[in-house]
Amino acid sequence: MYAFTFERPATLADAAKLAKAGGKLLAGGQTLLASMKLRLAAPEQLIDLGGIRELAGIRKEGNRLVIGAMTRHADVAESKEVQTAIPALAELAARIGDKQVRAMGTLGGSLANNDPAADYPAAALALGATLVTTQREITADDFFQGLFVTALNESELITAVRWPIPKRAAYIKFPQPASRFALIGVFVAQTDGGVRVAVTGGGNGVFRHAELERALDKSFTPAAVADVKTDASELNGDLHGSAEYRAHLIGVMAQRAVAKAVG
Repeated sequence: MYAFTFERPATLADAAKLAKAGGKLLAGGQTLLASMKLRLAAPEQLIDLGGIRELAGIRKEGNRLVIGAMTRHADVAESKEVQTAIPALAELAARIGDKQVRAMGTLGGSLANNDPAADYPAAALALGATLVTTQREITADDFFQGLFVTALNESELITAVRWPIPKRAAYIKFPQPASRFALIGVFVAQTDGGVRVAVTGGGNGVFRHAELERALDKSFTPAAVADVKTDASELNGDLHGSAEYRAHLIGVMAQRAVAKAVG
């Protein structure tokens, strides 16, 4: 490691000031600290958000769940409110990484990092979530912009996420054995506005699958998507799986997700 200053503000206002001055935000640290150890990142100042109580917590507001950005994965997984309102989200959180990652990793940190194989971005996009920040509100459709790229400004902090409660939803992923990130993950949600399907692990970022959505709008059954194909040329390939294999997995995971949602 190398020399840097460490700040632990107690209020959101203080954190925003430090961020505006150029400090690097630290949520759960599951990506940033590892990057620093490998000297892939070298911030001069870290701003630990762990001491800001207003950034954590889960509550229900009408037909939405509101989850604070600093809420840990384990807390989302174990929350009775989440398990009752959006069980697919609780199950997703319960399968992120390992026990140690779930104990430290945060909802807001995962979304802000926007790893192309992360789980939460698929949930946010499929459920049509709204990300609340220190400056504005951003819909999930506008938030994710590519490989590790989001709509956040340099000093903008996610404070909470509003999750519409769907009629039915499910998430199925094929995990990479070592990292537990999604080789392919498909989140399917039947909402008041229609069916939304989000895919993670396949490309340079999470994306909606229009063909699967159209098929499921007509018939929300596994059979409806059995013959829907995914263009492999739009996907990435690596040592864990080719683009063609990932395209095949999208269809398989979609069928399983729908079966779980209706079952």
